[in-house]
Amino acid sequence: MTSSTQYRRDIDGLRALAILPVLAFHAKLPGFSGGFVGVDIFFVISGFLITGIIAREIDSDAFSLGRFYERRARRILPALLVMMSVCLGLAAWLYLPADFEAVPRSALMTLAFLANVWFFTQTGYFGGPAEAMPLLHCWSLAVEEQFYVVFPALLWLLAKAPANKRLAAVAAIACASFAIAVWKQADTDGFAFYLLPARAWELMAGSLLALLPGVPSAKPARIAGPASLAGLALIVWAVATFDRATVFPGANALIPVLGAVLLIRFAPGTLVGRLLSTQPLVFVGLISYSLYLWHWPLIVFAEYASDAPLSGPRQAAVVLASFLVAWASWRFVERPFRSSARFDQRRIFILSGAGMGALGAVSLGLLPLGGWPSRFPESVTRMADAVNDISPVRGKCIIAEAGADNKACNLGAAVAPTALLWGDSHGVELAWALGQSLAPQNRALAQRTRASCPPLVGYATETDPDCARHNLRTLDHVIASPQIRTVYLAAFWASPTYGQPGTLALLDDTIRRLQAAGKAVTLIGPVPPQPFDVPRHLAHAAARNALDTAKGAPLADYRRETDWITAHYARWLQQRVTIIDPVKALAEGQNSRLLVDGKPAYFDSHHLTLAGASAVIAAHSRHD
Repeated sequence: MTSSTQYRRDIDGLRALAILPVLAFHAKLPGFSGGFVGVDIFFVISGFLITGIIAREIDSDAFSLGRFYERRARRILPALLVMMSVCLGLAAWLYLPADFEAVPRSALMTLAFLANVWFFTQTGYFGGPAEAMPLLHCWSLAVEEQFYVVFPALLWLLAKAPANKRLAAVAAIACASFAIAVWKQADTDGFAFYLLPARAWELMAGSLLALLPGVPSAKPARIAGPASLAGLALIVWAVATFDRATVFPGANALIPVLGAVLLIRFAPGTLVGRLLSTQPLVFVGLISYSLYLWHWPLIVFAEYASDAPLSGPRQAAVVLASFLVAWASWRFVERPFRSSARFDQRRIFILSGAGMGALGAVSLGLLPLGGWPSRFPESVTRMADAVNDISPVRGKCIIAEAGADNKACNLGAAVAPTALLWGDSHGVELAWALGQSLAPQNRALAQRTRASCPPLVGYATETDPDCARHNLRTLDHVIASPQIRTVYLAAFWASPTYGQPGTLALLDDTIRRLQAAGKAVTLIGPVPPQPFDVPRHLAHAAARNALDTAKGAPLADYRRETDWITAHYARWLQQRVTIIDPVKALAEGQNSRLLVDGKPAYFDSHHLTLAGASAVIAAHSRHD
């Protein structure tokens, strides 16, 4: 096993190339739509550096698990524990009950280095509840630490094997991990994103570099220069062109990973290497760990307190604050604890255990409080509790397949359904409200929904290959079910993802197929989305005694964004399609309505509460 002990400034520069896109992506700066690939670069760097250390020590019979984990504790824990303590305190001060409840749990899982498993079970990374989770970014630390529980033992077992067999064994495991990542890449459950089996290959890409002979020995300029430029170009291209719709990680992660590999292998002595070794980039690389730890909580709390995404001066202020706090963390927390003269191994382990134990005890003590609603007056919690005003079968029926045993998703009277709601997650509460309206007539409705999958035959999305199959199965089920006489179509029609060229033709074709099968079709139009989390916004307004001034988004914006579908209401009415227009219940002057009968109409920024859905159905019945 071989790896140089020489300090490489260019690797600190590469760390800067990893953290800056992550910061820019999270701060919503333009031009960094794929900034999340910085985490993949960090994985490669970590695999290269840590494997090099382990390899050198094993080769010299000096490897010790105690010393290895002492170094990990010095590097990871002090800054992490300080950041987590601040997050718990700020969340206790700012967070509404529904948002606070998960913070102590996520803190405990972070302390156990199982944050990736926790967040895998809770949320997706790119939106929704994730944007109120201040410890979400700790998933990547958990992946690394889980890797370093297993990998040192693997290298030790391979210590006496010939070099080519060691490389082959590590490469085989890396290939198996990559195969898992590709296999799971299109699944929407987050497995490929959060969990070690699908991420280990990225760390092992760096490990293989460290185990290769000749790293970082001089390379011919005719190879090193172009190769390092290619590595830089791959990273820049991924940062600039990837976005939230990119299927990631999986095969697409090869681009930033290969870019990082090329830079580590070939950058020394090249123009790119000199660029990465400049003082500003090296400085950012030195504080990159603290900058990673602090930037996300600062963004989360800033957006939470203001009920709005970062923009303009607030973007600049939070980015600047991230650098200042990161520098302070590096200077006054990271550096002192890395000094073995100030903190020997015994003291590091004692202080680490004490810090983790104290933070764990506080987190455990907060669990019985749940969301800790007593921190707020009743007027505030009443608004905040709208996050729970959802369909009782949302969890069971958010993905309800046709043809399966879905009796729990038959709503209304206890009879065979004569109607069916087909839609994405926007249909869930509307289905319940429809079921409630049909029950007095001794009728029932079947709910067939799939999150982020509009009821359009032929609609395809890379992020959910099963969507197209689900829609075909639903259509076949409806056609084969003579008792189903009415079909409701509901979706997040106001989403820019749906309002693309070709969507209208798919909707027309779906309606035509249903009518050809003798079904009555009811189209539920778009719900006006809001630029903020509605329960949170209303709770903050209630805290200021300003509920009467809370307004929804301008209807002019809604009409402009949904004209692709609402402009065809008259044509569909002539074709005997019934239209349920949510705006009839959700309009209030020139703005959309946030409250119906004193209750929040939304449980997030665009999904209706049961109160909101019931108001939409009731308004249609009155106007019908």
